[in-house]
Amino acid sequence: MPYIDGFVAAVPTANKAAYKKHAEDAAVVFKEHGALKLVECWGDDVPPGEVTSFPMAVKCRDDETVVFSWILWPSREARNAGMEKAMTDPRLQPDVNPMPFDGKRMIFGGFEMIVDA
Repeated sequence: MPYIDGFVAAVPTANKAAYKKHAEDAAVVFKEHGALKLVECWGDDVPPGEVTSFPMAVKCRDDETVVFSWILWPSREARNAGMEKAMTDPRLQPDVNPMPFDGKRMIFGGFEMIVDA
């Protein structure tokens, strides 16, 4: 059963090009370690909420943009093994591929796919 890792983060709008490069470089690593696909989406129509919203969830500031991303894995087992390898891969270490955003405000989780229409 396919498995999804989902991510939402606030990225300084001025860092869009740096974020894109960071994501492209990371995609190569994740795919080498078993990911089927990595998708990065730059916020275009992400309204603030009154009770909850993507911007509220990541404490998005006026000079930041919300990004929504996911990685498709063949299974949770493949994800667990691949994520462990990716996180120790030298190409993803902060001194080589620093995150151009505040990773402390990123939200993420693993999801079992229940509908794929």
